Amino acid sequence: MTRQMKKILTILSLVLVFAIAVTSSLIAFLSGVRGIGILGISFFFTAAVVIVLAQLIPAGILLVLMVKSALFPVARVTVPARG
Repeated sequence: MTRQMKKILTILSLVLVFAIAVTSSLIAFLSGVRGIGILGISFFFTAAVVIVLAQLIPAGILLVLMVKSALFPVARVTVPARG
């Protein structure tokens, strides 16, 4: 992976975590949590969302592949790439 691609992925992952943290803080604030409690609640909400996403994305990929193999049992013919 190139250096530029790593930089882009790092920025995108930080933006995702920041967006989740801001949303978690907003939920905590609207729920009535004030002061330093917002930091604690948003930390746990953010960690929970990241953990759930880390489990759901691969599970979703596997589910799609399983459904695809059940609906289309015949393998597609592939042409080898010339190198």
